[in-house]
Amino acid sequence: MLLALAGHAAVANAQQPARIPRVGFVAAAHPAAVAARTEAFRQGLRELGYVEGRNIVVDYRYAGEQVDRVPALIDDLIRLNTDVIVSAGPSVTRSARKVTLSVPIVMAFDADPVGSGVIASLARPGGNVTGMSIVASDLSGKTLELLKSVVPKLARVVVFENSIEPGNAQTLRATREAAEALDVRLQVVDVRYPADIEPAFLAATRGGADALVVLSSPLILFHRAQIAGLAATHRLPAIYPYADVVDAGGLMTYGVSFNDLFRRTAGFVDRILKGARPADLPVEQPTKFELVINRGAAKRIGLAIPTDVLVRADRIVD
Repeated sequence: MLLALAGHAAVANAQQPARIPRVGFVAAAHPAAVAARTEAFRQGLRELGYVEGRNIVVDYRYAGEQVDRVPALIDDLIRLNTDVIVSAGPSVTRSARKVTLSVPIVMAFDADPVGSGVIASLARPGGNVTGMSIVASDLSGKTLELLKSVVPKLARVVVFENSIEPGNAQTLRATREAAEALDVRLQVVDVRYPADIEPAFLAATRGGADALVVLSSPLILFHRAQIAGLAATHRLPAIYPYADVVDAGGLMTYGVSFNDLFRRTAGFVDRILKGARPADLPVEQPTKFELVINRGAAKRIGLAIPTDVLVRADRIVD
């Protein structure tokens, strides 16, 4: 009798389905604002053999541009016994890390994860955070050179920064150095909140700016259509940190491919689900960069993009 019961127990255990891993994907924006990036992450999962609902569960959470909602979203995912949290931006990473120091967090991108204390170093992150990092300051010289290519008489450039955004300080320093090398004068305007956007353009006009450089921050992504529209209204050639702004009517962008970063984020998720610890996974750098130009935006402000710049574009929006 005991042997029979033991046999039944063994069969029952063998028939229990393996637990499907659960991943949380958290973005501060509305779903539509990061749709392409979300799809890139899903593509990365598919490339690694994951099929949502079959061998992995992904819970998507969006704060709808209300960053203060992120901790509650993280708490909700932890209650669901989430195995890995994917952070779609630096503000989410910082909020998630305040909520949990045990659940693995994979950042899709961060401009200064070491300087902000999120990780110990790129090679040895330590703690529960790893993922992708970008060094936006390395692109500052190229950004200004591209602007000078499309605005040959470039003399004054206004820079929209967000002084509370991690990484912007070092990017601004690099931009100042690049401007000095190109004999370009900078006017820096701090744009932290939506109410700052229109006054920033008025300040640029009063300052006689020939062009605009926009540094990265969630605000730019959230209000990209408004910013692109105001740049057109003020006839101000502008270069942005995200291709999303160009797709919304902005003139041009040069920088990392955020879609590629999100696709590669899936690789970290895969390694963690297979037993790797975030502390032992070196943070990776971008390998794919893109120049995207909106010809329609150029026409609206009466700007002729030189042919030699157009042929270098990875994508052209009409």
